[in-house]
Amino acid sequence: MSFLYPLLLIVAGVVTGAAIFAYVAMQRRRRAALAAAGFADRQGRIRRHLPYALLLTALPILLVGLARPQAEVAVPRVAGTVLLAFDSSNSMSAKDVAPSRLDAAKAAAAAFVEEQPDTVDVGVLVFGSQALLTQAPTDDHQAAVAAIQRVKPSGGTSLGQAILVGLSTITGKPVELPAEGTAPTTQDLGYWPSATIVVFSDGEETGGPDVQAASELAAAAGVRIQTVGVGTAQGGTVEVDGFQLGTALDEKTLTAIAQISGGSYQPAGDADSLNAATKSIDLRLTTESEPIELTGPFAAAALLLLTLGGLLSTRWHGRIV
Repeated sequence: MSFLYPLLLIVAGVVTGAAIFAYVAMQRRRRAALAAAGFADRQGRIRRHLPYALLLTALPILLVGLARPQAEVAVPRVAGTVLLAFDSSNSMSAKDVAPSRLDAAKAAAAAFVEEQPDTVDVGVLVFGSQALLTQAPTDDHQAAVAAIQRVKPSGGTSLGQAILVGLSTITGKPVELPAEGTAPTTQDLGYWPSATIVVFSDGEETGGPDVQAASELAAAAGVRIQTVGVGTAQGGTVEVDGFQLGTALDEKTLTAIAQISGGSYQPAGDADSLNAATKSIDLRLTTESEPIELTGPFAAAALLLLTLGGLLSTRWHGRIV
């Protein structure tokens, strides 16, 4: 506990000590006066001292309250970094989720961002065959929404590359997997339990770094990956270079990514379920110490004791003091 005006504690001690000394002196004079007059003090000790004891106890409590006591309290709050990773591959233009997979994902993600408190920094990452950070994590949620609205479909899909760029953004250092055929290396990425990557994708991987290895790196760094599957098992068609190509949701890949990193997978087969999926994204609670002023409780306790002391003094002695 700390005090905004600690010098008042000295005043409280001096004043309380003086009040107790005055009360003791008054009781001695009272007993002496009764003895000189030939009267015995027949009043019980409790009735004689309790009202004054309550009043004397209230005095230091009230004075300590004036010193503005404060305590550090751990307050739970949603805080940290959320990196929204959007699959911008050609397959995301399929319309099995209206108006299209990508447009539905963008709308749901924008609504998710607008619901977050300013203690959550939101970043935006777009990935096709490569991945690109289009908005660094920020508490300016309107900037994040604007970056979401700029996402356009093109190219293939590399979920592994999206995870690596996401980890690079979170840790502040380049994150890569060792080249195929070389010995694995241990990367010290630190531990980032307050960071979450949310992947909006249909899960159709077309190449790039190994998804499982990238997910394991995220798990080692304490970064959870929440995956939202945008699309349906029945799938749809997209036109690429004049050809009609079929595309369907790959839940197996998205589920594996989430499970390896300690996150969860949410299916989104239509716009309504996509909105529900974003509401189910599990952000982590952190605790932050905040100073709480205790003047009110101290004043309330002092007032209660003063009231009780006054009532007992009036009832037993016919006066307050």
